[in-house]
Amino acid sequence: QVQLVESGGGLVQAGGSLRLSCAASGRTFSGYAMGWFRQAPGKEREFVAAISRSGGATYYGNPVKGRFTISRDNAKNTVSLQMNSLNAEDTAVYYCAAADAGGRSNYTPRRGTDFDYWGQGTQVTVSS
Repeated sequence: QVQLVESGGGLVQAGGSLRLSCAASGRTFSGYAMGWFRQAPGKEREFVAAISRSGGATYYGNPVKGRFTISRDNAKNTVSLQMNSLNAEDTAVYYCAAADAGGRSNYTPRRGTDFDYWGQGTQVTVSS
């Protein structure tokens, strides 16, 4: 069992930056690939980014490539999402998720159904 808690959301002007964090419970954090998803008002859940067990592999959804960076610190049981050059289309609730990697070092899952645990979400609102 893994509990995930997101933080760092808020209101930011277009062109600005935010850094989201996700804190995980337990001592098996390094066994999970981690990901970020988002859900905008009236839209379905969308993949944002994923990172492998030790951070050696990352993958990004097309809308955020070149603007967002995912990272993790296994010593602190945290994963972060640095968001730069934000625009109104980035407004959404952002969710942290964990997927059992099954021993695969470079596993970067991208489908919601591949993830086993989810956080409660944190709101990001970009004003223009």
